[in-house]
Amino acid sequence: MKVTVKNLGILRQAEFSLGDLTIICGGNNTGKTYATYALYGFLNGWRQDIGFIESARVSGRAIKDLLNDGVTRIDLMEYVHNSDAILNEMCGVYTRNLSHIFAASQDRFRDSFFRVSIDNSQISESIIPLSFERKTGALERQIFSIATTEGSAELEISLLADKQKVRIPTPFIKNLITEIVNEFVFDQCFPDTFISSAERTGAAIFRRELNFARNRLLKEMSRADDKVDPRELLFKSYQDYAMPVENNVEFTRQLAIAAKKKSFLAAEHPEILERFADIIGGSYGVTRNDELYFAPKDARVKLSMDESSSGVRSMLDIGFYLRHVAQPGNLLIIDEPELNLHPENQRRVARLFARLINLGIKIFITTHSDYIVKELNTLIMLNHDEPYLKRIAEVEGYDSSELVDPQKIKIYVAEEGLVRLEGNKRRSRCHTLVEADVDPQMGMEVRSFDKTINKMNEIQKAIVWGDDE
Repeated sequence: MKVTVKNLGILRQAEFSLGDLTIICGGNNTGKTYATYALYGFLNGWRQDIGFIESARVSGRAIKDLLNDGVTRIDLMEYVHNSDAILNEMCGVYTRNLSHIFAASQDRFRDSFFRVSIDNSQISESIIPLSFERKTGALERQIFSIATTEGSAELEISLLADKQKVRIPTPFIKNLITEIVNEFVFDQCFPDTFISSAERTGAAIFRRELNFARNRLLKEMSRADDKVDPRELLFKSYQDYAMPVENNVEFTRQLAIAAKKKSFLAAEHPEILERFADIIGGSYGVTRNDELYFAPKDARVKLSMDESSSGVRSMLDIGFYLRHVAQPGNLLIIDEPELNLHPENQRRVARLFARLINLGIKIFITTHSDYIVKELNTLIMLNHDEPYLKRIAEVEGYDSSELVDPQKIKIYVAEEGLVRLEGNKRRSRCHTLVEADVDPQMGMEVRSFDKTINKMNEIQKAIVWGDDE
């Protein structure tokens, strides 16, 4: 999947593709968060809009057949061939809503452009699965049966309810079927996405206060004048927060609900959770009274979040995601995973990421951490069959499950670069995302890190050896 943005925050024009591990580095205020939030907003909300995309809608004939005959058949390949038009319209709708994603003025996004591109062959490969059947409906009623047969791109939709008793409006049925069809087409291309924003540390420590704020708001709504729209009060309380931050806060508020589930990592790969426990030095839990706590290793004590370290708080939502939510094919987005972590734990986080991508969870991070990048480079450089590399890996405690195929990584540096802007023959210098090389032998080269480190080394060398040079 390739993403193109224009006039998005400080990013004049930029393009990036998703790998199994995608990294965006760069200085402060260079556009990393803009690119990240724009991607998350699209992946998080595309299903909500697809029923209203004109080029994606099922034909009136298909709905008529369903209501008259009780069954209709839809060729999914028609939607594959039309995927460019569907995506183009979908991205146009999304671009017009960017102000809501960022909780900012519409004027800031007046000239913005957001586009997702997918190879048609990738879509066609994903929609011819093994035989599949499910039932769906509305208002807690099962209304439709959706089925495909092995090796077929034809979707068969059957009406389960008596057609004489179906009282659901035809436009609603059309929207619902449109959503079902297009989920089949695009679902494997757009992964379920979880985001851990840079605001997560505050969300962890003020979790109960955030609950109180919501309760107080509901109380205000109940007291409001009849002329006041309660929804206006509700939305007003959140209008200052970008949607990814809001979603992250909501997840933290509802950890007790998340804790009732079990991720595939908890069921099949407990070693991942053990590695995570090594990073935070213990484990998280929620009591029956919705009290959140941290239990340090080898200590018979339970600490509240405000009693715990900032490192423990910064990893809270990631820990609950890994134990209770994660599924193969997910995309985990983390804004600055190094927050409040000691350099050794930053290295451990890099190794954890490697294990996750090798198990099928895609990772997208923004980072200022040279430790994370260099540790990933080590995992790339060790991923060869040379005997001496295997000896190093054994001596230093690296496991084969942590080694990384460089082809799985995409890394970009947010900085000024030469870009050929639309309508210009010559390239212009502007803020963009510059793709960095990933060498199988040497790993990733991040010039901004190396430049800063080299400068510091030069200064210290001059301090120590200045009189002898």
